[in-house]
Amino acid sequence: MVIKKIQILSLLLIATFSLFARAELQIVVDGGVEEPTHIAVVPFGWDGDNALAEDVSAIIANDLRRSGMFKLMNEEDMLSSPEREDQIFFRDWRISGNDFMLIGSMQPTANGIQATVELFDILTEKKIWSQTIDSAGSDLRDIAHYIADEVFEKITGIRGAFSTKVVYVTVQGLGPARKYRLQMADSDGARAQTILSSNEPILSPTWSRDGKKLAYVSFETSRPAIYIQHLASGKRQKIQSFKGLNGAPAWNPSGTKLAIVLSKDGNPEIYVLDLQTGGLDRMTRHYGIDTEPTWSPDGQSILFTSDRAGRPQIYQINVASRELKRLTFKGSYNSRGRLTQDGRFLTMVHQDSSGYHIAVQDLKTGRLDVLTNSKDDESPTISPNGVVIMYATKSGGRGVLAGVSLDGKIKFTMPNSSGDVREPAWSPFLD
Repeated sequence: MVIKKIQILSLLLIATFSLFARAELQIVVDGGVEEPTHIAVVPFGWDGDNALAEDVSAIIANDLRRSGMFKLMNEEDMLSSPEREDQIFFRDWRISGNDFMLIGSMQPTANGIQATVELFDILTEKKIWSQTIDSAGSDLRDIAHYIADEVFEKITGIRGAFSTKVVYVTVQGLGPARKYRLQMADSDGARAQTILSSNEPILSPTWSRDGKKLAYVSFETSRPAIYIQHLASGKRQKIQSFKGLNGAPAWNPSGTKLAIVLSKDGNPEIYVLDLQTGGLDRMTRHYGIDTEPTWSPDGQSILFTSDRAGRPQIYQINVASRELKRLTFKGSYNSRGRLTQDGRFLTMVHQDSSGYHIAVQDLKTGRLDVLTNSKDDESPTISPNGVVIMYATKSGGRGVLAGVSLDGKIKFTMPNSSGDVREPAWSPFLD
């Protein structure tokens, strides 16, 4: 979480959340590309006796719609519902203004459900992808997200990220009854589940690069400590704890080390903890406050926020040589830097006269673009395909999650009817 005054962030890293979310997040697309790709996702046929627990074609359509890159044809405007290629009259779909169409059918099998899907280019009347997918029947949302990923990649050339997960922190109640939760959901907010519940603040969740573990900070012992959660087994371990601040964990690419913020020597500094040996390597030495570390994709350097120049800016330090470089210069406040997987673009919280916004800087050209116009934006996290930045903001006086594409053209919000949400962390690809 980005705190407006970095001094507060480094001392307690946010014990003052006002969070709550029990219902699943919902996505509202606020804007999209000027010329989206028109696609018809025809309702899938179903040969079973009882209705399916999930509407697979609707989930696919919603995935594509919230990307902001597609314009979905309304189901009520469809003249027919083909399930096979020989049932398609391409002229009708072309007149309706569609560029692509997805059709499918689902059948019960001895072991579950089988889905057959076909994607067509309507202009050329050619099939560009088809697949038969077997399912145990309980993972229909997984099937839907998988299909949406394939459609997205076949049309855009960019790997889809609908099958990924997002974690975030919520809290229920007020005062002594306040309950904090670390929750995980699908990238569309569905199937939310609680990973950890506590009466004390939980913050700074971060994924290991293999998607199998989370690291986060918990105040459950009345002082900040860093924990690792193994998602498959549910095993939870507290890593070595030091006096003072223990915060802002960040996994290195191999998952063997954590960059962390410690104040054990008096001032918040960046350290690297070897999880196998317990060895601790101090990265920074400065009277300024150093915090919010994140690793470069190649694991050779660490980016972090520091006020060593008087105001928060983002720096990069080489792990081996300790060579230090300042990355941000535009504006008096830049913090919470995060890199795209190709290492080229740096997202951040950027302050101007109107407030705190999400911005992106091209590290090759130095160009900085402010992507949002809300004034309380914080905690950016990037989709693993580098297309969308998710962040926390406020809407109607309530904390919500929101998203913006790297070019600023696509925007969406994820409101929650039950309260505020904070600290999103997008998973890597979960292969």
